Amino acid sequence: MTVLWHFSEDPSLGRFLPRDGKVWAIDDAFSWLYWFPRDCPRACFWAVEQTADEDVDAWLDGDRDRRVAVIETSWLERLRSVRLYAYRMPPEPFDVVEDDRFYIASTPVDALERVELGDPLARHAEAGNELRITPSLYPLWDRVIEATLDFSGIRLRNAVRP
Repeated sequence: MTVLWHFSEDPSLGRFLPRDGKVWAIDDAFSWLYWFPRDCPRACFWAVEQTADEDVDAWLDGDRDRRVAVIETSWLERLRSVRLYAYRMPPEPFDVVEDDRFYIASTPVDALERVELGDPLARHAEAGNELRITPSLYPLWDRVIEATLDFSGIRLRNAVRP
């Protein structure tokens, strides 16, 4: 059974109403993409079956299981201090899946439980994720999207342009 989550800095949520007709959730496998402050720009990447060995060597130090998340220097203190909550969502109302990772419901959804995530840096470390810090995401991002890696760029509109 797929476990779905919605992440927020708001501890008072319980019922999620559609915004622009959608309630979003993510499954366990990709939940690490959301262990950040909401507006934090981040570039995340990992290998998939089609990823070339050269890209695994260049980007993941030869480790096909490595997952990398990159944030900008200006967000480090916010990452250290954020309080994040994971809301476990029932799978039934989610009827659309985008990119094999994003689940969408068009009706209100009541969370099944709320879990405080604790220290996001520790959570990434415990999950084996590599966290990188850079002054600007864009030089890296422009290269990542040209590689054979799978990737996710979230809130990039908030990133610093060099």
